[in-house]
Amino acid sequence: MNAPIVRLTSLAHGGGCGCKLAPSVLQELLAGQPAAAPFRQLLVGADTGDDAAVWRVDDNTCIVATTDFFMPVVDDPFDFGRIAATNAISDIYAMGAKPILALAILGMPLDKIPVEVVREILRGGASVCADAGFPIGGGHSIDAPEPIYGLAVIGICRPEQVRRNADAKPGDALILTKGLGVGVYSAAIKKGQLDGDGYAEMVASTTQLNRVGGDLSADPAVHAITDVTGFGLLGHSFEMARESKLSLVIDAKAVPLFSRANELAMSGFITGASKRNWASYGASIVLPPAMPEWQRDLLADPQTSGGLLVACAPDHAEAVLKKVIEAGFTSAKVIGHAEAGPAQVRIES
Repeated sequence: MNAPIVRLTSLAHGGGCGCKLAPSVLQELLAGQPAAAPFRQLLVGADTGDDAAVWRVDDNTCIVATTDFFMPVVDDPFDFGRIAATNAISDIYAMGAKPILALAILGMPLDKIPVEVVREILRGGASVCADAGFPIGGGHSIDAPEPIYGLAVIGICRPEQVRRNADAKPGDALILTKGLGVGVYSAAIKKGQLDGDGYAEMVASTTQLNRVGGDLSADPAVHAITDVTGFGLLGHSFEMARESKLSLVIDAKAVPLFSRANELAMSGFITGASKRNWASYGASIVLPPAMPEWQRDLLADPQTSGGLLVACAPDHAEAVLKKVIEAGFTSAKVIGHAEAGPAQVRIES
């Protein structure tokens, strides 16, 4: 981690996907919005709370579009750019598509941040897009009171490769591809309590492209995919349960975690976003009676550029997990299953 010219995190009231509006607030804002039903080519819109919009061009091609941006989760500008870009691209992979083009979204308080720092943010984002094999073709910038960076990303796939969060089936195995802990690690960074090894662990995870999602979409045994970001594992699991009209059962002991996630959560490094998440959807989560609050908060921890939650046929789970691990997601685990029942998430320990 390079010594920053300015502490980017000190210029923002929140950071990373912890900046997202609480799920309950977002639902309230979207209530009563005009339906997109008249547009028959819109295969996926805002109605399912999915990761990106999907427009069917013809029998062979779908356009997948998303946008994501946030305030700094780390102080190093190059790393901030990389994390923000990786996070934005993830929505495309989560839908089963391949990204082909991005536009940059930039808001900066230039009276507080030197131009060379902003250049490093942009360079970080461009480096990730280059690694993913597509360009940043332009963008838009404004003078803003807090630093903001992200991307609007366009991808393509075949119609049969689209993977929504609404298509999980009873009996499906649930696979999580990355460990949890980004929120508690970022809280520790703000308080100067995360060492170099912890920082390296977080950056390695948050800059790992979820491109395996595009590969998994070619497998008919993979029924649903979503990425785990600002609403935490519990929130995004509940979205999948709600939209698929079934229950998800998660084994808390099987959930992969960053190496210091438990320690930091027990020590009180819990984000406000985790509390807001729980307040929004806690009524739909069934917890074991002995689960401590810090562990609950960790399952609701906002994950900036988190992993994919994959629902697949149970007899293919071992093969799908093997493919995910071989793609470099060495923390990936089968963490539970789907079953017929009310739209809820049940945690077992």
